[in-house]
Amino acid sequence: MTHPLVATEYDTPFGDLAVLMSPADAVVRAAGFHPAADMALRVAPAFGARGWEFGESPQIDAVIEAWLGGDGDALRTVAVEQDGGPFFQEVWETMRAIPSGETLSYQELAEAAGRPRAMRAAGTACARNNIAPFIPCHRVVKSDGTLGGYGYGGLETKAAMLALEKRGRVPAADAAAAHSVAKAPL
Repeated sequence: MTHPLVATEYDTPFGDLAVLMSPADAVVRAAGFHPAADMALRVAPAFGARGWEFGESPQIDAVIEAWLGGDGDALRTVAVEQDGGPFFQEVWETMRAIPSGETLSYQELAEAAGRPRAMRAAGTACARNNIAPFIPCHRVVKSDGTLGGYGYGGLETKAAMLALEKRGRVPAADAAAAHSVAKAPL
């Protein structure tokens, strides 16, 4: 029997973060700063057909708490999977290797993924990433160091996430306020 995906929304300093995971293997299938219903539309068809429901995700709770508490590398400990060709998969894996508090340019990302002339394709892989912040596309910037785009809340969100990771922690009041929010699907 296949189970529906489990969706959990987290109240973060950057907005509500929706995470959808398959409960049998605890793999995150979609995540981002949009409502869970919107993120469910981005799940690979094989998993989207299962449907989804709000539920508990204790392992994700702990990772989000650690991230907001200053351990940006905790995001790497979560298993993730999304549809995409071999180059996109390589780019996404390369993004996961960017240490918390650091950035790569789109050019550097393309080089690290094995295709140094494919910086636009690397940018497209960032734009098609449906598992933010676990695949940390917010850590990719333009060659001149400016932020570039961020489809999960805009440049203010991207800048705030980078600032958190450079500082190593969210102020105590903000970290204490981050919690799982149970909501029913519409």
